[in-house]
Amino acid sequence: MEKFTIKGSQKTPSIELDESGLFKIGGRSIHEDPEKFYKPVVKWINEYCETRKDRPTTVDVELEYFNSGSAKFILSILQTLTSRISPRENLTINWHYEDGDYDILERGEYYSSLLDKKFRFVAD
Repeated sequence: MEKFTIKGSQKTPSIELDESGLFKIGGRSIHEDPEKFYKPVVKWINEYCETRKDRPTTVDVELEYFNSGSAKFILSILQTLTSRISPRENLTINWHYEDGDYDILERGEYYSSLLDKKFRFVAD
């Protein structure tokens, strides 16, 4: 597998997915066709889950804002990882939020409860 990167813009997040198990999603996600944008990301994540070799996986979510269309795909990505990497394996999800941005914090807490996976919440 090769590293997967997308440079962010005012409407799309930056994405870095590395086969070493380090993933970053950051910025704003407010594009009009989130399915088109996230489809290759979801595909890469699925391939990673099929080929990973019991190595730790760390996901840094550093989104400052995302719309409801994007929320569906972000949840899907996290759901894929939490369902395909067994609980005894090392999966860390770091949910970054700007100190005082309770909307982003609450979204992370909601995803954490939905996925029954403890996130590490980081106030930046």
